Parts: sequence; C-alpha cells; structure tokens
Amino acid sequence: MEMLAPYTTLRLGGPARDFAEATSAEQLVSLIAEADANGLPTLVLGGGSNLVVADAGFDGLVVKVATEGVTVSRDGEQVIVTVEAGEDWDRLVVRAVTEGWSGIECMSGVPGLVGSTPIQNVGAYGQEVAQTIRCVRAYDRLTRQVVDLEARQCGFSYRDSVFKRDLARYVVLAVTYALDISEMSGPVGYAELAKRLGTEAGGRVPLAAAREAVLGLRRGKGMVLDPGDPDTRSAGSFFTNPVLSPEEAEELAGRAPGHPHWDMPGGLVKVPAAWLIEQAGYPKGYQRGPVRISTKHTLALTNPTGAATTDDLLALAREVRDGVREKFGVTLVNEPVLVGCDLGE
Repeated sequence: MEMLAPYTTLRLGGPARDFAEATSAEQLVSLIAEADANGLPTLVLGGGSNLVVADAGFDGLVVKVATEGVTVSRDGEQVIVTVEAGEDWDRLVVRAVTEGWSGIECMSGVPGLVGSTPIQNVGAYGQEVAQTIRCVRAYDRLTRQVVDLEARQCGFSYRDSVFKRDLARYVVLAVTYALDISEMSGPVGYAELAKRLGTEAGGRVPLAAAREAVLGLRRGKGMVLDPGDPDTRSAGSFFTNPVLSPEEAEELAGRAPGHPHWDMPGGLVKVPAAWLIEQAGYPKGYQRGPVRISTKHTLALTNPTGAATTDDLLALAREVRDGVREKFGVTLVNEPVLVGCDLGE
C-alpha cells in the first residue's frame, strides 16, 4: 500500500489500497475506465495542494496524474496554449511571463498541476483561470467519452465549476488557455498588489514585475511552497471568502458594523474569511495540539512539524468554523477537497 501523505502539501493522509501513475491521457482514461467497470472507487491525484485525505487513507485506486505536454498556436493577438493536466502550474506561468503571454501572471506561485486549475477555478490577486480558459478536455465517466467543454459549459463561479460540483463525473485531461500577446500584465485589480507595484488599480506593469510582486506577497503569507518554512505545510487557504445574500449581509452588518466587504452583482456581498476568523478569536499562530493557524496567514491551517493527523487538522477547522458561526452567524466553507472525511455540521 502506498501512503498518500507524501503526495499532499499538508503531509497528511493514510494509505491507498491501489496506486498507479498515468503518464499519458490515454493511460489515465484507461485506468479510470477499467476501475469504473470493476466498481473500484478511484481518486485522481494531482499536486496534492488542495487536498485533505483521511487518516484511514483511500480504499480504492489512486491515480497520480503525470502527463506532460504543451502545444502553442496563434490566434490574432492571442496565443492558444493547450496544456496536459499533469504539467506544473507555476512552470506554465514562468513560461508565459518569459514569452510575453499575459493573463495568468498574478497566479504565480500557486502550487499544483494544470489539471486542477479549472476544477477550483483557481485565482489569486485579481485573476482567475476562468478569464483565460477557452476549453477543457475531460473524460466523462457518465457517458464514458472524452469531451471538450467550452468555457461557457464549465459553469465557472467563485472557486467553483461543474468539475468541482460533480467530482465523481469528470477527469480533466488537458486545459486550453487563450492568453494575450503582451509584455504587460493584465489590469491590476487587487489593491494590495497595486500598492506593492506602485500603480493604480487597473494599471498595467511588465509581466516579470507582476510575477515578482505576487511571489513576494505570497511568500510573506507562507503561500509559496518552501521545505524550510513550516507555514507552507498547508493546503493554502482552508476556507473560501463567504458570499452572502442581501439578507445575510444585513444580518452580519448588524453584528459587525463597518466590517470589510466587497459588493458583488445582484446585491451579493463577499466578506474576507480571514477577518471573520481573526475577529472571532483565532489569530495567526493559534494552536490546537500539533496543528495551528499559519503564523503568516489566518486562512491557512498547517501541520508545522509533520506530526499531526488529519483528525487533528479537522478538529481545528471545526473549532474555527463553529467559532465564526457563533459570533457572526456566517458558516465558513472549506476550500480544499476532503477525501474520506468531512467537517460535519
């Protein structure tokens, strides 16, 4: 049996009953199809950066995605870049910055593989992959066909997609991005990044400058993987920023007048989860046994010494979630995928 902890950035998770590595899309489809035909549960494993695996492990087949390949073509003032699911995401960002492809530079330093990006609709510092994805190739386990889903068919929303809403149905094989041919970044839409770059919101800067600024901000929050930094032994942001209905937002305003928020279309209001957590009494460095909130970023739950269990981590997550709900009436939702475990009610 293969232990799964070494394959996750949290370094948590028990054994897999069966384990295989897929080095081509055809092999990946074959392994999944055969497991489905035999009624064997499967887990598709990418970079393990957005994954929490139970201490009991996974009683089925774990398929590690190790496919590689990038093809590039030109379409007017854009490049069309099709990338196999097993390619490292940040390596793609480095290539884009180097070659003058604009649109993903603000997602520098995000850990994981390309195949995971549409599932979570990965985003950072004002950019998200939904803005550049043209098409996603996937194996549809329901129809047993390889399908090409255009961006409009992917159901992208904040940290969500059809792939996440139905994890058991689709296996991402490759992602096609449309990137602008430009040495300049997309409009800088995130205030913290704009300040770091010395530009106004909406301004553009050289791609390399945007990347370095983002990496600096992420390192300051323990969000760039570093074996020497125990705060990076995490799954990144553990909770998503809540998006509240007008009624929920009004209730929160009554409990916390003047709280930070972002107005969204339809009267919705997004609230920073980090602020809710800190104000509920869980500051950076808050510890519960062998796990703690990152000393650099309130949203990250960490396994700093590597001695924790998944149950330890989930206990801290529940404590934080329940504390925020009690104080503010807002229920935080986990961002990482939980395998064989859950936070309960």
